[in-house]
Amino acid sequence: MRAGLRIDVDTYRGTKTGVPRLCRVLQERGIRATFFFSVGPDNMGRHLWRLLRPAFLLKMLRSRAASLYGWDILLKGVFWPGPRIGERLAPVIRVAAEAGHEIGVHAWDHHAWQARIDRMGEGELEAELCRGYDELAGILGRPPTCSAAPGWKANERVLRGKAAFPFTFNSDCRGTSVFVPEVDGAAAQIQVPVTLPTYDEVIGRDGITDENYNQSLLDRFKGGRLNVLAIHAEVEGGSRLDLFETFLDQARDREIEFVPLGDIAAGFRPDRGRILPGSISGREGWVAVQHPAGRSEA
Repeated sequence: MRAGLRIDVDTYRGTKTGVPRLCRVLQERGIRATFFFSVGPDNMGRHLWRLLRPAFLLKMLRSRAASLYGWDILLKGVFWPGPRIGERLAPVIRVAAEAGHEIGVHAWDHHAWQARIDRMGEGELEAELCRGYDELAGILGRPPTCSAAPGWKANERVLRGKAAFPFTFNSDCRGTSVFVPEVDGAAAQIQVPVTLPTYDEVIGRDGITDENYNQSLLDRFKGGRLNVLAIHAEVEGGSRLDLFETFLDQARDREIEFVPLGDIAAGFRPDRGRILPGSISGREGWVAVQHPAGRSEA
């Protein structure tokens, strides 16, 4: 069974510490993955204002966020400007690329995208996309070939904006199959949606603990359908690294082969569909969700 492995890198510490750890773990097992990098300022600590929202507060408590992420991540950019990730940690990003991993754009400012995408005008949206793309292209010395919207927050405006870049595919939503979204009646770039839940979405819910998390996740992989897993450099490359290593070994025992998302995109005949706002159990706020072509937003 082939499965796509996507690694989101949202923060300075996730890049500096989590990425090298994950590269080592993957190299030891002969696994290639897709890394999506945030390359602008790390202002993720500004999400603390979302604690005023009950659903976000509950998620932070349920996932024990302070021990999961660490206070340096939770407070980054709150009291002072966050560090420029790409500017300071370009060598780390290049090492991941040189190791044979697929590299894509996640964000310029991850926090700004998640917090303001609903309110961004066309100019600000274009600037966010261009700055992230140009920064990563400069680091790699070549154009990045794919992208993934932070927090799965994407809409038709985002898809129109991405059409200006030479992405072979994007991974902007949650869904069930590789598909080509329709925008203004025309085909947009291929989407490879995430099909499996992330650690923070399920931990502490329905009896899921670190002791049974791997088994629970592995049971969700199904043959004959799309399986795409998203992990985070801040989590699986941080405090849950040992748990992730065990997961990879258990997945190997089940003959699950992890590959970059580009390999998944090339191996599936895409469906037609649309991206619409929806919800995911265990995640606060709206996310982009795959729907059949022709469906209108309610």
